[in-house]
Amino acid sequence: MYLSTIGRRRTRTGDGQAGRRRWTAIGANVFALGTVSLVTDISSEMVTAILPVYLVVGLQFSPAAYGVIDGAYTGATVLLRLVGGYLADRVRRRKAVAGLGYGLSAIAKLGLLAAGGSVTAIGLVIAADRAGKGLRTAPRDALITLSAPPDQLGRAFGVHRTMDSVGAFLGPLVALAVLALAGQQYDAVFVTSFCVAAFAVVILALFVRDQTGPATAREPSQGAVSARQAAGLLRIPGVRRLLAAACLLGLATVGDGFVYLLLQRREDLSLGWFPLLAVGTSLAYLLLAAPLGVLADRVGRLPVTLCGYGALILVYLALLGPVGGPVLVIVVLGLYGLFYAATDGILMALAAPLLPERLRTTGLALVQTGQAVAYLGSSVLFGVAWQLWGTGAAILLAVLAGGIAITATAVLLSGQERRQSGTKEATS
Repeated sequence: MYLSTIGRRRTRTGDGQAGRRRWTAIGANVFALGTVSLVTDISSEMVTAILPVYLVVGLQFSPAAYGVIDGAYTGATVLLRLVGGYLADRVRRRKAVAGLGYGLSAIAKLGLLAAGGSVTAIGLVIAADRAGKGLRTAPRDALITLSAPPDQLGRAFGVHRTMDSVGAFLGPLVALAVLALAGQQYDAVFVTSFCVAAFAVVILALFVRDQTGPATAREPSQGAVSARQAAGLLRIPGVRRLLAAACLLGLATVGDGFVYLLLQRREDLSLGWFPLLAVGTSLAYLLLAAPLGVLADRVGRLPVTLCGYGALILVYLALLGPVGGPVLVIVVLGLYGLFYAATDGILMALAAPLLPERLRTTGLALVQTGQAVAYLGSSVLFGVAWQLWGTGAAILLAVLAGGIAITATAVLLSGQERRQSGTKEATS
């Protein structure tokens, strides 16, 4: 059963009861999806936490080669994000498409066992893993938007991302424990990661339910979504502006691996501590995701998103600044967690009201694809700049890209959010 406060008559209840109703309004499906993401992120972050040091230190990959791999880690999702979003809208089986993506990512974990030290093989395995993520992300996020009231989307995504970040927090710790028990054998991490990912697929099958919004329920006679209708999303001015902003913001993001490698080299941290850097980011993320989701619903999703990218610029500047030691580590990881908490789900909550419900998954996939394409270019360019001109020049370029992205996004989307707010007030 999915509960909602939409249409309820206001009663004179205490603030505590009102708060409980707002959290209940999010819906059981959001919590079920959050559980799936929590378990999946344990699996994913087990691998992600050790991958940069495994490739750059263990296998002696150059920064440029790692940039290609890191870009492929997200860029491989480009086409399948769109395919997964369109397919989910067309067959109206968002859960099934998401499940296919989760399953593909689980199987890909085993591929790392056979990849050895080959750049090509590792790239293909990572591409398969990220292809699974590309298939599942838009259907999952669409299910969240259909499982909560429109005015609670920031809160719903905040709850989901909090649960997701709990998994991201635990994943590196599990990886460290497995490495300690297995005598620092990376194969043991890959096998354990597969088992955890498979468990997440079971949870999805048993507890997550496909969700149909009220608009779809009122219009059962509509046919299947066509490719022409999906392409028509680009004729909506608000969608075009949002897509352009997403691409610009993607160009300002260089990726976790680079941030952690820069921090590790700056502070000469022991390689054994490297996976714990992701733990610090995830801790800040899980503490801030839900509060920032609530704040976004109250003050606006665009300001919170832009402040998140401002925190990312501060991360880059801190890596260039004079402060070092534990203070630098805490500041960088805290700000990086703030960046994710203020941008990840909130950008999807910002996008959802712009998209027709029948094309909700396709539209979210379009926005995510724009970011993925830009991120691919950003990672490759940052790796090349690092190798050619050094870390200082590469970081300064990232700061410049971040400043341009924030300014352009504010110009592109500020009017859109004002129009949304005016429409909501007029209809309330």
